[in-house]
Amino acid sequence: MSHLVYLIGSLRNPRIPEIAQALRQAGHGVFDDWFAAGPIADDSWRDYEKARGRSYKEALEGHAALHVFRFDWGHLQTATAGLLVLPCGKSGHIEFGYLTGQNKPTYVLMDEPDDRWDVMYNFADEVCYTMEELINALHQAA
Repeated sequence: MSHLVYLIGSLRNPRIPEIAQALRQAGHGVFDDWFAAGPIADDSWRDYEKARGRSYKEALEGHAALHVFRFDWGHLQTATAGLLVLPCGKSGHIEFGYLTGQNKPTYVLMDEPDDRWDVMYNFADEVCYTMEELINALHQAA
């Protein structure tokens, strides 16, 4: 049995497509379509909303923000597992927390050891440093 993995990460992380492909080659379904928006999608949305005279709070209630939110949220609902690829920002950590709260298996793929440690990654079912380690953990949980 394989997972449908919601791949969580940064729009600016060029490794996302290669990680998604490795998961697919290992037999898992992957949702990574969010990456198609490109590395400056959030910045472009912010700049457009500011040019319209909208605050951040007003922009969050706009059609574009709600469309993207509902798109991602729908895929969070159907995922059977989540993978947080570091480094990533606020949205990624919120998505990771949502999946954890839904009792779905979650994994963290560390970029490299960091001087700043954080105990909250204990929420993850597994913290991995290599793709091999991650794929083995996914297979064991499937």
